[in-house]
Amino acid sequence: MTARLNLMASPVAAKTMKHMIAAGKALADSTLPFATQELVKLRASQINGCAGCIDMHTKEAAAGGETSVRLNLVAAWREATVFSEAERAALELTEQGTRIADAAGGVTDEAWANAAKYYDEEQLAALVCAIALINAFNRGNVITQQPAGDYQVGQFG
Repeated sequence: MTARLNLMASPVAAKTMKHMIAAGKALADSTLPFATQELVKLRASQINGCAGCIDMHTKEAAAGGETSVRLNLVAAWREATVFSEAERAALELTEQGTRIADAAGGVTDEAWANAAKYYDEEQLAALVCAIALINAFNRGNVITQQPAGDYQVGQFG
């Protein structure tokens, strides 16, 4: 598979992507647990069908100590017993935040309240930003049909 567009070869796209990558670095410095961040990125990427981001975030999560069992069960997290209640709340918020167009009203008050039981205000802010940012990356990659499989851990710094 060949990408429709080399985003890093386009001056405007490259500049935009660099800002998005910088935003991701700000999230990495937040108190939202690394595992939660990677699970959220993986789940949104699965929903959006973004192979490049699925490739990246499974590898980054594994390098950070995530188990293959948990990574393999993210798509079926509701039925899996390997996620904490906090992670489950984050995954629910991710699904609702990713599927805004599919659900009248967007994110429910119940999903927000459940996440707020486990995450403080700063972590909730990081969670919202992580969901929004990964959805932006997913959309750019899907639109341009970025290929997957060759990602190396830490490739984008």
